[in-house]
This record gives sequence, C-alpha cells and structure tokens, in this order.
Amino acid sequence: MTATDPTPIDTAPLSPAAFREALLAKGDYYHIHHPYQVDMAEGRATAEQIRGWVANRFYYQVMIPQKDAALLANCPDAATRRRWIQRLLDHDGHGDDAGGIEAWLALGEAVGLTRDALWSQEHVLPGVRFAVDAYVNFVRRACWEEAAISSLTELFAPRAHQSRLDTWPGHYPWIDAAGYAYFRKRLGEARRDVEHGLEVAMTVCTTAETQRRALDILQFKLDVLWSMLDAMTLAYQLDRAPYHTVTTQRVYHRGLS
Repeated sequence: MTATDPTPIDTAPLSPAAFREALLAKGDYYHIHHPYQVDMAEGRATAEQIRGWVANRFYYQVMIPQKDAALLANCPDAATRRRWIQRLLDHDGHGDDAGGIEAWLALGEAVGLTRDALWSQEHVLPGVRFAVDAYVNFVRRACWEEAAISSLTELFAPRAHQSRLDTWPGHYPWIDAAGYAYFRKRLGEARRDVEHGLEVAMTVCTTAETQRRALDILQFKLDVLWSMLDAMTLAYQLDRAPYHTVTTQRVYHRGLS
C-alpha cells in the first residue's frame, strides 16, 4: 500500500441483522475453545488444574461488581442504571439471594479450596491479575455504552456454563455437586444480561465506524479471557509458574493496597 493507493475502507454500515451476526461470530474466539477449557470439558484436567482455574477465576468474579459500579458511575441515564444495577445485586447478593460471589466460594470449597485461600488471592497469577485489571480499567475510562459492549462475551457464556453442568459431574466425581450452583444460577442471568447489552450495541452502533469499534471492544474482552487461560496453562499444565526458574514459592504479589 502506498500513500497514493490506499486500501479502501468500507464506510457503509452493516444492517442490524448483519451487525448482530458479526457480534455472534466472535464466539469462535470465546475461551470455551481454549485448550485449557477443552481439557476440563473432556475430563483431562487434574485436580490441581481445576483448583487453579477456580482460584484464579475468583479474582475475575470479585472484580465484576467493581467493573459494573464503574460503568454505573459513568452512566448519566437513570433508566439504564436501574437495569444495570441488577448485575451488582446478582454478584454481591440481595434479599434471599446470597449472590454469585458466594456461589463461587461454594464452588471453591467443592473442589477442595478454602474460603481463606480464595479471599487471600494467594493463587492468583500475575497474568490473570493483569488481564482482569486491564478489563476493569477499560470500563473505568470508557463511556458507559462502550463499557456495556465489552460485556457482550455473555453472548457465549450460557454454552460454557451448560457444558460444565453436563460434563463435570461425570468426569470429576470428586467435586461436591453443591458447587455447581453458580453455573445453574448464571444460565438465566447471563441470557437476561445479553438482551440489555445487545440492545445498547444495536442502538448506538449505527455507523461503520461505531460497528467496527464495537467489534474491536468485544475482541479486547475475548483477549482478556483467553490471556487468563494462557497464564493458567503455563502455571498448571506446563509447570512454568511465575519465577519457576528461581523458586518454587508463590512470590508474586497478592494485590497492592
């Protein structure tokens, strides 16, 4: 390409149906296709690998309410805030619902971790922490519409939750069945959340530029989820945890106060 012969850029927006299909096509890159997730679904994961996944994913779980609170802080529309705040309640709990974080703690206990170990974040790998923090920081800086679009990986989440409910009990009978409540809980919640996120995307992304931006944002979130599993692969499958060449201790930080 030269300055006098630029590559043409399509300036025509996709139709709403085509744009929705483009968003759905990003599911090809969802972390359910990562080898680490495939191994868990097909029964090849060790107990250590499952515990490592549960412990590291807990950091993502506890940061989600902070992400959603940041979106709310940037949103001037009361009607949107009233709908979005349900996500905070889903994770933190309200009324008789103990919330998703509590359900994940139960999953941790079901696979043999203690609550103290989860809350201490002693197992959280730097690569996981950096990926999750990048996501939360994006939401803090973005306009609320772009922050909402970043949540659209929920389009693909029900399939992941259902896969675990279908495959884990047979492959891993040592896991206490009580731990699966989180996955059942999120099946309905994720579908509801997707409706709102898609509504935002379809409403605000009406030009080729905004549609490309939305697809880039969704890809960024997919990158976050994939990178988390890359870090876990190094640590729990390839025995290359951080600083493995100099120590067997978990010397990486547990968070900065």
